[in-house]
Parts: sequence; C-alpha cells; structure tokens
Amino acid sequence: MDASVILPGEGEGYVRCLEAFSLRDVGSQRWFRQHEYVVKLNMQAIISASSAHDEYVKELLVTHRKIPTLVHELILVEVWKQKVFPVLCQLQDFNPKSTFPLYMVIHYEATVINLLETIMFHKDSCEAAEDSVLDLVDYCHRKLTLLASRTSRDGPPTSDRPSPAGTPGDPSTMQELQTQNAALEFEISLKALSVLRYITDHTDSISVINRLLCIHNMPCVLVQLIDCCPWSRYTAGKVEKYMNGTWQKIPPEDHLKMSKLDGQVWLSLYNLLLKEDCQRKYDFNNFNKNTILKLRGFLTEVLIDQLPNLLSFQRFLAHLSVTDPAPPKRDLILEQIPEIWDHIVHENAGKWKAIAKYQVKETFNPSEKDLRQQAHRLAQTYSLDVLESLLPEKPKCGCCGGEATKRCSRCQGEWYCNRECQVKNWSKHKTACKLMAEASEEIQMNFNSQP
Repeated sequence: MDASVILPGEGEGYVRCLEAFSLRDVGSQRWFRQHEYVVKLNMQAIISASSAHDEYVKELLVTHRKIPTLVHELILVEVWKQKVFPVLCQLQDFNPKSTFPLYMVIHYEATVINLLETIMFHKDSCEAAEDSVLDLVDYCHRKLTLLASRTSRDGPPTSDRPSPAGTPGDPSTMQELQTQNAALEFEISLKALSVLRYITDHTDSISVINRLLCIHNMPCVLVQLIDCCPWSRYTAGKVEKYMNGTWQKIPPEDHLKMSKLDGQVWLSLYNLLLKEDCQRKYDFNNFNKNTILKLRGFLTEVLIDQLPNLLSFQRFLAHLSVTDPAPPKRDLILEQIPEIWDHIVHENAGKWKAIAKYQVKETFNPSEKDLRQQAHRLAQTYSLDVLESLLPEKPKCGCCGGEATKRCSRCQGEWYCNRECQVKNWSKHKTACKLMAEASEEIQMNFNSQP
C-alpha cells in the first residue's frame, strides 16, 4: 500500500492545531477546517497500520497529548446529534438548499471513532488518553447498550447503509438525513466495541476497572451482544455477516467461522473476567453469575479451536458454575469520574433550540460559493487513489458482483469486471452516471472560472 495522504511534517502541523470546540461552533468554518485535518489523519493512520509502516500519526497524537481532544470532539458531536439535530429537523423555517454540511457533521463521529479504533490498539495511546479514557468507557457503554437493546427489539439491520441520496430542495432530504444518521449509529457502535476491547487489554487503572465492572456491568452487556449478535443476520434463508463495512453472504462451510467482531467481544470478556484485578472487583451475585454462565452454550469446540484463549475461559465458567465467589471488598478509594459529557450538557442545558437557530442562520444555510469551496476541499481530501488504497477488498462488479478491475470512465463511480457486464448494466446505471458526471463537470467549471 504505497498511497500516502500526508507527510510527517504535515501531520504534525495538523495535530498541533487540534482543539476542543464548543457546541455552538459545531459546523463553523474553523470546525470544518479541523474536520478536514482529522479526516486526513484518520486515512493516514489506517494506511500506516495496514501496511505495517511507521505509525507517525499515532506517535504525534501521543506526543502532543491530543487524544483527550479527540475524545472531547467525539462526545461533542454525540451530544449535538442527540440534543441539537432533532431540534433542527423540527424547525419549520429550516429548508436548506443542501444537507451536505449537516451530513458531514453527522459523519464526523464515525471518522473520530475510526481514528481512535486505529490508535487505541497501542498501549501508549490508552495511557496518553489520561482521564478521558473514563469518558471513552462511558461512550462505549452508551453505544453498546443501545446496540444490544435495538437488536433485541428489532433484530439486526435489514438493509445496508443508505447512500447519501437526495438533491437540494427535495422535501424528503431531511428525512433521508435522519435515516442515514440512524444507519451510521450501527457502524459507530461496532467501532466502539473494538475501542472497548483495546481499553480492556491495556488498562490497569482502578477507576477504569471500577467503571467497567461496578458502574456499567460491562460483562453482562457483552453477554447480551453475544446472545443477539447484531452483526449476523439471515436474508432470504442465507447467513450474512457484517465485515469490513458491508454485509457479506457467508458460505455454509464458514457459518461457524468466528468474525473479527465475535473475537472482540470474547476477548473483552476474557479480559474483564479472568484478569486478577478484575476478578477482585466484580460482584458475582446471582444475576451476574447466571448471566455469565449463559456463555457456556456458545463455547463450542469449533470456537475454542479458533481462539485457544477461550479454553481457560471455559474452565473458569465450569468452576464458577459450582462455586459461589466471595463478594468483592468495598474498599474506600478515591476514584476519578468522567467529565466531558456532563460538562457539555450542563453548559448548554436549556439552550438547545437557541443553538439550533443560531446554526441555521450562521452555519447550515451556506451560499452556493461556500458549498463549492467545501466540495472542492473535500475532493482534495478524498482523492480516488487514496480511497482505493483504503478498501479492505477489491471492488465488486455492479452487474454480477464479481471482482472488478474496470471503472466507468464517465462518472468514475461504478465498477465492472468486463465490457459485457458494463453494457448489460447500462440501463440501470445511466441515470445515476449522468447526474454524477454533470455534477462533477459543473463543480470543475465553477472552480476554473474563479479568478
């Protein structure tokens, strides 16, 4: 993987500029500038990690102590989506020409959690998060409990994530934006699961362990996730699993194969229940004990063959089933508490509508010129060569679904394995191809005409 987004010198400049914003400033020009920095840092971090090169983005974030800033920005957008975005959707006089700026704010949470997932794999990143790791634990708990409850109630998602459809002025655009927001939550929750696993790998903080086990009872949440398995579903009688950002059909011989997400849950449980420090803190009361013992039904020989660490976990469950562990000692300790969510909410309590109206006026009704400038900057950030290097697998043919090597020369957005498939699919693709090509040409002409 030879593509590079930023050089180390550029990366250092971007990292140094990272700052914590107020809720009112979300979507501002300064905020969007930082958004571009984080997008580039995220793509470079993924490229470096995937190619086993020097992970200088992670090193820079650790050195300049910017991981707490990323956690703050993650939770800031989470609060905005919960408190301000619903108000924006209900404002009668809000009819934006384009929902593009709003979508970029909504998508930013996914970008930040993706960057954190990449860097938190390393212990020094977890240590550099300092007190904000408590806020990150709370964030992961919120996402995973919501994921488990929605899956238990409604089952796994029944459709793939919708594409950013809708044209300016379309009355259904805001509704489409809300649909995309809900779909993104699924992907964000799965990233939060990975972040949680890395925290359980690395932390030895009493406050973090207490928060995981005593405040949030994360083992029981994780058991619920194994039981409902949100990343697996049946479609037309076939098993599909969510892997690498898409739902993929699983052949019968691979039905029992453990996915990466399955492994993240089991390793998190292993860390939380078998580490000595954690065992001393966890209360194995009747409810918790019975919930955890449900895992015996999932620990098959096939599963243990794929993750041998689970053999000691199986022995632990067998021992737990015939014993009653002593209750944990209630020692008097001074523990840290998370602050970011509470600080943002308390600072802006009662101001949600005022913030929404301010942002409607100052932020989310950009002029045509502003929209073109934003589109130009993002086109520079998301270059096709870099995006292709980030793909976890080869593109799929838009007609037959096979591995594709050729791309539509006009719109550059659809892939095909050969000329025959392209011709066969043209009747379905031509409308979208025309719209994408015309939009791209118009943007290019507008920029070329600027002095």
